[in-house]
Amino acid sequence: MTAVTVSATRAGRSARGGQLTGTGTLLRLALRRDRIMMPIWVIALGGSFSSVGKSFSSLYDTAAQRAELAASMNGNSSLRAVYGPVFNDSVGGLVTWRMVGFGAAMAAVMSLIIVIRHTREEEETGRQEMLSAAMVGRRAPLTSALLAALIADAALALMIVAGMAGSGAGGAGAVALALTVAGIGALFACTAAIAAQLTESARLAKGLTAAVIGAAFVLKAAGDSSTDDASSVLNWLSPIGWAENVRAYADERWWVLLVVGAAVLIQGGIAYALAGRRDVGMSFLPTRPGPATGRISTAFGLALRLQRGALIGWTLSFAAVGAVFGGLTGGAADLVGTNEKTKEIFERMGGQAGLTDAFLAAMVGMLGMVAALYIVASVLRLHGEETAGRAEPVLAGGVSRIGWAAGHLVIAFGGAALIMAVGGLGLAAGYGHELPAVLGASLAQLPAVWLLGGLTVLLYGALPKAAVASWGVVGICLALGWIGPAVNMPQPVMNLSPFSHLPKLPGTEMQWPPALWLTAGAAVLVAAGLGALRRRDVQQG
Repeated sequence: MTAVTVSATRAGRSARGGQLTGTGTLLRLALRRDRIMMPIWVIALGGSFSSVGKSFSSLYDTAAQRAELAASMNGNSSLRAVYGPVFNDSVGGLVTWRMVGFGAAMAAVMSLIIVIRHTREEEETGRQEMLSAAMVGRRAPLTSALLAALIADAALALMIVAGMAGSGAGGAGAVALALTVAGIGALFACTAAIAAQLTESARLAKGLTAAVIGAAFVLKAAGDSSTDDASSVLNWLSPIGWAENVRAYADERWWVLLVVGAAVLIQGGIAYALAGRRDVGMSFLPTRPGPATGRISTAFGLALRLQRGALIGWTLSFAAVGAVFGGLTGGAADLVGTNEKTKEIFERMGGQAGLTDAFLAAMVGMLGMVAALYIVASVLRLHGEETAGRAEPVLAGGVSRIGWAAGHLVIAFGGAALIMAVGGLGLAAGYGHELPAVLGASLAQLPAVWLLGGLTVLLYGALPKAAVASWGVVGICLALGWIGPAVNMPQPVMNLSPFSHLPKLPGTEMQWPPALWLTAGAAVLVAAGLGALRRRDVQQG
């Protein structure tokens, strides 16, 4: 269907039924398609608040212990940058300190996935064009996608309130915490909606929104390191910093939620205005076409051309984040001897060779877990190319399926090695010491990153419709790495993450057997996934 035909159809439809016609039907379709993914996100993320609350009640069962923890965290800029300030030393206040930034960021990721899935992905695969030929209003797809994200955020808020009440920390603080996390999720749902109008591919829309989330987190960390009450201008430039400044369980600032609501309305208005000024499948930042010559005449060259922008963005981000956290490493040693509970948390995260080495190891581990997001996104580019119908012409031109997939996998697995190396160099440069040790520690995270990439290859090759579950696996690993050490989660649970099997470097000896086993497991998973891809039919839509 041509753009002219679509425009004419829309004009007639607008006269008959309005621009929101069909919103309810599209919403029911979106909720049906997300009937597995959405509950998993809500239950896992919402349940983590209750789990952390119960763990804090057990680990810090006296007011003196909680006050000591709060004082030690607030008195050290390095730890504030990682976790944020503590505004109240009650159990609810500690849960807020530990979870509000992480929970808000994860709610944002959940919302962006939902919105992009039901807007730009629908257009990229051609399904939206078929729907637009029926009685579907011009802004109905965007409205239904935003409503689906808001339903998920609202369900998450209810889970948080119920979980906090169950852990003995209910009341107004629980409501403030829940509304904060849900509000940030809704805010980034609108950010994703804007990105979906600006870009021509779902991959780029997700990348842009994820970059905004990452920038917000870095701004919050920088602001937290400079002040002990989140009052820095950097905190106020970050929506995740706004989440901290609501101050749940600490004389709640309800007016900050009005700031979040205003930002939601402004961004939502921008998204609706942009949606009304373009045709289905079009964008304000179209992809520049070009002939397949020179380096992009091969399968690998094409994969590099398609993924180079994302790889460059990830590389620069890792360099910057590594340098920032490297600069904070020296301050970690200031906590030695001041709070044994805090020391234990970092030793569980980064080993027992000294707090500075433990801090470096913890930061390296965080880079590794974030690198897992890169490798999953890079591998799933194969799925996007296939469902969008762009893989078939390549495969019809004499390129084997294995050769086509291998080009993208080289970028995925090699790119993970590159960004970890750059992150390690940035961390060492910011710290100013131990370049070989920190670089080696960063590269030692690769077996776990590659294993998660191999699992993604297997899911894509054998069960392409379930490939999106890879994000859930990485999310679980992130939650275990971020929350587990603070709440002293049982080791069998921690062992579900491949990162828990790696040595805590720097500060300890390299243990080769776990690394080799994880690498071998990754190779087996990749081989199995490619074998399944070779045997199955190519998908469309």
